Parts: sequence; structure tokens; C-alpha cells
Amino acid sequence: MQGRFCRLEALDAARHGRDLFICLHADASRANWTYLNQGPFASLDAWQSWLASAIQAQRTCYYALIDVDSGMAQGMAAYMNAQPEDGCVEIGGVHFSPAMRRSRLSTEAMYLMLKQVFELNYRRGEWRCDAHNASSARAALRLGFTFECLWRQRRVSKGRNRDAACFSMLDHEWPARRLALESWLHPMNFDAAGRQRCDLAHFMARQG
Repeated sequence: MQGRFCRLEALDAARHGRDLFICLHADASRANWTYLNQGPFASLDAWQSWLASAIQAQRTCYYALIDVDSGMAQGMAAYMNAQPEDGCVEIGGVHFSPAMRRSRLSTEAMYLMLKQVFELNYRRGEWRCDAHNASSARAALRLGFTFECLWRQRRVSKGRNRDAACFSMLDHEWPARRLALESWLHPMNFDAAGRQRCDLAHFMARQG
């Protein structure tokens, strides 16, 4: 999937593993791993081993998120729990490097994934996150997902109970969300320094 700022490539541990290991471990505090079920990883070998197993997981399709300008992988995301018979799929496993967060690159990556979901005639796209992960919940709402429910003690992650916050976007909602995302991503919405002129919430409100 190709955008102006971001390209999504099928994740390959050998080709993308080193870039992802470096950029996803760039934050010395390792705070970006807090709400993930795995990591951080002590070595490149351990990371690539986990990547190889994740790529092989059933009903999961991982992508490397490539910065078009640098050609470097700056994050990853996946389609998970695909249920074609019910027209339902989750966008999950989302992990952005520090450089990718709050950028056109990250928004465009999610736009491209949503676009493919509904072009493949899925009826429902899902987003789930640790209920304590406020930044992920804000991202879901910003992109136009609707909060549905809280699954209490959905799983055990890193030795603690994890409640899951569940969000969804439906096929009949996508056309308005698509127009808002495309309007925000349009070059005219950014000045010469790359600063947004209007935020995404403005375009979401215009689309109702």
C-alpha cells in the first residue's frame, strides 16, 4: 500500500527486522513497550525470532511501515482476528517509533489500512487496546472509531490483569471518515514547515 509519506510492505524479519529493532528501542525509557504483550528485547536475534513467529500466526497479517523519504521501516501494524465470513477484522499490533508518533506518516499508515479494510468489503473494522493506554484510545477516537465497551480482565499481560478497550468503525461510516482523513492529509493542509493548518477533528466535524 503506497501513500505520499508512508508505504506498507508485508513484514519480513530479515529485511525489516534490524531497522525496526533500532527505531523501536530508540527510547531509552522503553515506555513505548509498556502496553504491548511482548518486549522490549535484549538483542536483535531475540527480536527477529519473535518477528518470525508473529508473521506465522494464524489470521494475522503484519506490515512494516516505511518512511517514503528515508526508505527506513519506522513502525509496524497488523490485521488481526480476521473473520471474512462475518466481514470483521481488527487493526492491531500497532507500534510506532518515536519519530513516527503524531506525524503525517502514522496517520497515513492507518488511513491506508482502513481503506483496504473497506475496499475488501469488510463490514467492521476493530481497534482494541489496553484500557490504561490513553494514547492508543485517543488515536482510535481521532481516526473516527467509536468506543463500544470495556472487556474487564480480558487477558494477563506481563504479569498483570489487562482490561481491553474496544472501538469499531463500520462500513457505512467509512465514506465520511475517508473524506476527513484525505482532507487532513492533503498537502494544502500543511505549511512549508509541515505544520497542520487544521487538525483532523475539524475535518471529522465537517463530515458529521
